[in-house]
Amino acid sequence: MRAAASPALVAAALACTATACTVLGAALGSCSVPPPPAPAPSASPAPTPAPATTGATSTGTATTIEGASSSPSRPPSPAPSADRTAGGRAGGQRYPLHTGIVATTFWVGEVFDPDAPDGSQVLSAYDDHWLASYGGCDGVVVDGTCTTERRTAANGYFPTAMTPRQNPFYLDLPFDDVNDPSAAAQRAAVVPWAHEPRYAAALADPGRSLMKDRWVAVRKDGRTCYGQVEDAGPGVYDDARYVFGADDARPANRRYNGAGMDVSPALNGCLGFSELDGEDDVVDWWFVDDADVPAGPWTRLVTRG
Repeated sequence: MRAAASPALVAAALACTATACTVLGAALGSCSVPPPPAPAPSASPAPTPAPATTGATSTGTATTIEGASSSPSRPPSPAPSADRTAGGRAGGQRYPLHTGIVATTFWVGEVFDPDAPDGSQVLSAYDDHWLASYGGCDGVVVDGTCTTERRTAANGYFPTAMTPRQNPFYLDLPFDDVNDPSAAAQRAAVVPWAHEPRYAAALADPGRSLMKDRWVAVRKDGRTCYGQVEDAGPGVYDDARYVFGADDARPANRRYNGAGMDVSPALNGCLGFSELDGEDDVVDWWFVDDADVPAGPWTRLVTRG
């Protein structure tokens, strides 16, 4: 979450439809329809993870998976399978499992408090033009306001009123390693993948995040779905102990019922949240390496910032 945008900016940026985008002028060009979802993993036993980036081609801010049929009759991705594992690996060690975490819902284009310094999803911690980069309101525009909507497996939990240019399976965690001085000072020491070769350039550049686009597995009631980190929050922005600690620490945030993450409408629907925009759904979560992300609706369109 970042500083709220002006009403004029929001109004201009929300001028996006499923057939043409006029987000912030013509900088993005026209919307493109993503390929239909890849086949979802089998429900039993646990599927063999498939690298999320294998056979992918770049399309600017996102990566799409090749080889998917463009036929409109292709069956939609089914609901996610029951989870069989917990935890990912970093250098041979498991990423910590975080249990019983309140997860709220947010969406690109949402402005829930125009006067709050972190009350807008028109921009994110890592992208000052998030709404434009994404392709518009990740929901339904009603009377000029970007509102959320219920997502279902019928179309892979994708939005029904717009065509996203980035992965609709996104989330945030309370560690902003770009804009928060405390988090930025700690990132080399606390982010598990900070010293992997592919992050060398980002680690050397304080303006590039080590968090953006990282995969996270989120589990609720035996269902596991996957999303990418695309923002920071909620409420706190340097909570290294909770985000990276191995002792299942509680989030430092006390706002929004002590929420430890926000999830997108796609993840809300995929996980079967009881509330469309509430503060009572509870999840478990853990980081996942790219190679350990199984195929599913979350790999239909992969964000590469």
